[in-house]
Amino acid sequence: MGNWIINNGLTSFIMVAWMGINIFLFVWFYFFYDLGDEFFYTRHLLGSALAWARAPAAVLNFNCMLILLPVCRNLLSLIRGSFVCCGRTMRKQLDKNLSFHKLAGYMIGLMTAVHMIAHLLNVEWYNNSRRGVYDKLSTALSNLEDTENTTYLNPIRTTDVDAQQTPTYFVFTTIAGLTGVIITLALILIITSSMEVIRRSYFEVFWYTHHLFIVFYIGLVFHGAGRIVRRQTTTNPPHNFTFCKNRTDDWGRIPECPIPQFAGGFPQTWMWVIGPMFLYLCERVLRFIRYVQTVRYRKIVMRPSKVLELQLVKSGFKMEVGQYVFLNCPAISQLEWHPFTMTSAPEEDFFSIHIRSAGDWTDKLISIMQQLPEGEQGPKMGVDGPFGTASEDVFDYEVSMLVGAGIGVTPFASILKSIWYKFKDSNPKLRTRKIYFYWLCRETHAFEWFADLLQVLEREMEERGMGDFLTYKLYLTGWDQSHATHAMVHFDEETDVVTGLKQKTHYGRPLWDKEFEQVRKENPTSVVGTFLCGPVALAKVLEKKCAKYSDVDPRKTKFYFNKENF
Repeated sequence: MGNWIINNGLTSFIMVAWMGINIFLFVWFYFFYDLGDEFFYTRHLLGSALAWARAPAAVLNFNCMLILLPVCRNLLSLIRGSFVCCGRTMRKQLDKNLSFHKLAGYMIGLMTAVHMIAHLLNVEWYNNSRRGVYDKLSTALSNLEDTENTTYLNPIRTTDVDAQQTPTYFVFTTIAGLTGVIITLALILIITSSMEVIRRSYFEVFWYTHHLFIVFYIGLVFHGAGRIVRRQTTTNPPHNFTFCKNRTDDWGRIPECPIPQFAGGFPQTWMWVIGPMFLYLCERVLRFIRYVQTVRYRKIVMRPSKVLELQLVKSGFKMEVGQYVFLNCPAISQLEWHPFTMTSAPEEDFFSIHIRSAGDWTDKLISIMQQLPEGEQGPKMGVDGPFGTASEDVFDYEVSMLVGAGIGVTPFASILKSIWYKFKDSNPKLRTRKIYFYWLCRETHAFEWFADLLQVLEREMEERGMGDFLTYKLYLTGWDQSHATHAMVHFDEETDVVTGLKQKTHYGRPLWDKEFEQVRKENPTSVVGTFLCGPVALAKVLEKKCAKYSDVDPRKTKFYFNKENF
């Protein structure tokens, strides 16, 4: 439990606080509408469905305010920079921005369903009351008109339409009904296209439908302008519903029972969302400014395993290790922006990215680059960023474990390059004294573009007498019998048959218990940062191992888990 608190305590506290606010808002507004005197007559028409419609609306407002903030990347980078002097645990929360974004989205989806179902019932009961199906009081309240002396309570004002068609007519001819349909349809498309299988296989579908959030927010702001939920207002003399509810014939005839007056509630949603909408608008303006800035190609290289390396130069561009950028290529799509981790070091006068063929957009980009004549500049490229990630904190730890899977090695290429430069310049600010690097790949070709960097680092460490600084292990998770036979024949050679490195390639997957036990044994009093850029399944395994092998005693080894999120 102590280990779990070390790694997840603050995250859990934030989640509990968020859920607590949601529950408080729901309960508060439920009882506000279920017990409030000004809604007595409204409740008589609608019953408990009134409270069941309004309570989710309050939760929706709160989460619609929050959901835009985690995707304001420049804001997060600014906050991350301001937390440099604070604890690493606080900065780690910023790396979980997309997880919180999804969580808020789930809450919005759930509350929208409850809100919609309750209001569909409300419309049906409004319609029945308008047609005199219920008691005398319901009929009297529904017959109140908008005149000089009276105001209506029931928003269904006509009985000319067929009774069964009235709810549909009402939904599509009122501001609240029409905007409700629009934002519900937009939300359904946004949520369904965000499913993992669609996002991974049809990213363009996810990308374009996600921009229906613009329609969603416009509809949301105007949704409350219909003011269909109305409350009783104060009259002079006052209308006492406890005395007058059974005396509808005397309304307006005796001083104790003036005709009750009603008014719709003031729209409040815009007050919740105006701030985040403004911040997000600033975010998009900044993205456009960066988009129009000139980006020049320094080098274009096709690596093995259909990996494209782009070395780019942009005026005023400054980066830190492990950061990522968003790329836009108008020749492929004017609107699509895709995230890529930079593989260059801050000490270099350019920034580089490695792009693996993983979908329509990347396939098209690789095809365009392959068709370019030698030495020619590539198509116009928009670059937004750089943005911070968990890997930025790698040099804050005495010992770091870097785990990359496939192309997930890219942030660690930046880190290892930066280490090489720091050693070369004898940088005294380098706190890190030991790095364990693990790379898991399915194909032998994938190792080729990265092996050159490891060879340079291997040689540099040996020349400086620091061969123990970097321990790296490469794991080949996919191979055939011919490859295994070839490896066995050349087993006694000094260098590996796959990479040409002195460190031999391992076949299969790491035994993580063994690896963590070894790291703990070699660093009995250190704080170890474990960094992963890879699949969720591997993240769950490593997070559990960090908790398992951390010691609650502050004088002994502690593991902190960090994962890249895009």
